[in-house]
Amino acid sequence: MLKILRLVILSLFFFYNANSEVLKIFEFTEEELKSLEVRKIKGETLWSVGSNQNGNYLKAEANAVASGLGKEINIDLNKTPFLNITWKVEKDLNGIIENSKKGHDYAARVFVIKKTGATALSNRALNYVFSSNNDIDQNWFSPYTKKSVDYILSTTKQHLNEWVTVKVNIKEHFKKFHNLDVDNLDGIALMTDTDNSELLAISYYQNIFFSSN
Repeated sequence: MLKILRLVILSLFFFYNANSEVLKIFEFTEEELKSLEVRKIKGETLWSVGSNQNGNYLKAEANAVASGLGKEINIDLNKTPFLNITWKVEKDLNGIIENSKKGHDYAARVFVIKKTGATALSNRALNYVFSSNNDIDQNWFSPYTKKSVDYILSTTKQHLNEWVTVKVNIKEHFKKFHNLDVDNLDGIALMTDTDNSELLAISYYQNIFFSSN
């Protein structure tokens, strides 16, 4: 029975890959970690590479600090509009008000960025977060800028210290939240930040990719 189950899982894996175009974004290796662009806001989040039975992952620890890791990459949303994320929050930020300036921290978040002008301040962003206090699908504009939307894909109210896999249609969300018909993205970034709340957060990122379905 176990052999049959393995064969079924394996066949589903090959069926998915044969019928879905996939663009992997991160390898989560030591070499890649050195090459990613670091953006420091206050101090620096500690990043380290690890692995488990599902491959490499990136661990983030933020103690009253905030910094992000990102890369410029052209992503064709007409071919691969779906962002897929596997992540886990080991230590969350319970009790903060996430849509306020004082509490605008997340134990894990993935930004996708579209350049819409000559400077970084003109960019539009969707900020997909692992919330510590709110419910899945809740969303709001960032308290710092109307050009970035926070959208909750996972919450520690349901999954604390558990791996969770989520998927979202980026092309549809840019139209819904920014009223933009976007054909491609220009960058993606990861951030675990606690600079506003001055708390400790620990989280993990794994298997981040775009897919056609």
